[in-house]
Amino acid sequence: MNERIAQYRDRFTQYWNNFSKKQKILLASTFAFLIIAIVVLTMQFSKTEYEVAFRDLNSNDAAGVISYLDSSGVPYKLSADGTQISIPSADAAKVKVDVGSQGLIQKGTMGMEEAFSQSSSAIGMTEHEFDVKYNSAMNGEVESLLERMDGVKSAKVLINLPKENIFAGLEEQDKASASVQMEFQPGFRPSQSSIDGYFNLVKTAVPNLPIENITITNNEADLTPTARGGSGGLSSDVQENMALQKKFEAEVKANVKQFLSQFMGDGKVDVLVASKLNFDKVTQNQKLVTPVDTENMKGIEISVQQIQESYTGGSSQTGGVAGTGQQEVPGYPGTDTSGTSSSEKNSSTINYEVNHITKDIISSPYTVKDLTINVAVEPPSGQKTLDANTTKAIQTILVNIVRASLADSGVTYTDADLDKKVSVLGQPFETADTSSTGIQLNSPLVWGIGAGVAALLAGVIFLIVRRRRQQREELEETEELPLPAAAEFPSITLDSVTNESQVRKQLESLAKKKPDDFVNLLRTWLADE
Repeated sequence: MNERIAQYRDRFTQYWNNFSKKQKILLASTFAFLIIAIVVLTMQFSKTEYEVAFRDLNSNDAAGVISYLDSSGVPYKLSADGTQISIPSADAAKVKVDVGSQGLIQKGTMGMEEAFSQSSSAIGMTEHEFDVKYNSAMNGEVESLLERMDGVKSAKVLINLPKENIFAGLEEQDKASASVQMEFQPGFRPSQSSIDGYFNLVKTAVPNLPIENITITNNEADLTPTARGGSGGLSSDVQENMALQKKFEAEVKANVKQFLSQFMGDGKVDVLVASKLNFDKVTQNQKLVTPVDTENMKGIEISVQQIQESYTGGSSQTGGVAGTGQQEVPGYPGTDTSGTSSSEKNSSTINYEVNHITKDIISSPYTVKDLTINVAVEPPSGQKTLDANTTKAIQTILVNIVRASLADSGVTYTDADLDKKVSVLGQPFETADTSSTGIQLNSPLVWGIGAGVAALLAGVIFLIVRRRRQQREELEETEELPLPAAAEFPSITLDSVTNESQVRKQLESLAKKKPDDFVNLLRTWLADE
């Protein structure tokens, strides 16, 4: 066995020695990289991933959850502040269901079931103990209801239930009161309808609790229901209506300005719009009966009944004595008469069916009741006012816009009425100069400043000319003066100097010791040349 291992080792050594130094380094680094990669991947895939299953726990709830996890053998991680518990992601769903079913998270409160399920003393529960448990259970139930609402992070409720008085009527009984402290999720702002819901929830959950005895606060301010003058109801509707009216006016202004600017040019049109909108929402229920045949104003015949009767027979002789003598009856027949008689009777009954129409009409709000448009236009260059044709064309455009906007107002406007609702003003716009400093100067002041600047420039030019003249005169005087006698300079025997370096040394020594003489010497050499 050892010999075989030795053979393998010798072969590996021989094989390894066949590689060059670079190849050995490359193989060793590749092998090391593979080992490290395998170790890292193994650690990564074998690592247990945790997720936060319970958050915002108080000490009692956290202790109950930890006790359950320890008994179930589920690993967990507790945060530093003790308010969050993380468990393996694979077991998260099952643990949440188990903890929720056992009611381990109460957030410091107990409901009806938890409060009365706890064992009391052996001799039973006293009246005072019952009242305390009932009040605590009521607080817990209301807190649980509030925390289920959208945006509510936590709630703390304190309800004061008065003692019942058997000698007092319902109206004379003391009213209950409730104080609620709520904490919302970060970034959540309750609307007025949500605030009214909080108050109604507490009011209906507690017997004999009027809404004026409820106080709800958060970490910013007190919440007020609409019944006590909250910001909802009418005020919010008014704000919404005002916003819609401003939006309508802005759209009309933008459309008119954009359209007219295409012809008059950018920056030459300004528009002022004033409107009045109707925000009433009207519901109508109409029950109409109309004929089917509108020309003859008749309906459809659904049933017709016609009855026709005729009779023919002979008349009998008149009995009695003809009226004669003193007891005559005037007009009574005096002779016997006979003959035939006939009669006819016709009747017709026709039932017509008409249209029965029932309409439920809901009038749309936000109709325009009144609209005025005022336009200011800058005339073209070279004109102080707009010509009549341009003014008439712009006014016609504005009248058409107003007529279309007021079509559903319910009022009929004539052309003269619409002309009064538009106006066109043609006048040059006053544009401020970009280089202006904000100080407006009148003409005399401008002329005065200009004269002062001109005088200052004239004085400067005069001084410059005078200075140049003086310099020219001084130069001419120096040229007319006789040249001074040549100064005597120390002699330098150039004949005795045979080397150029020696001449340079003598000149350097002269320049150091007597610089003035050296300068005069140079001037003399230059003058001779």
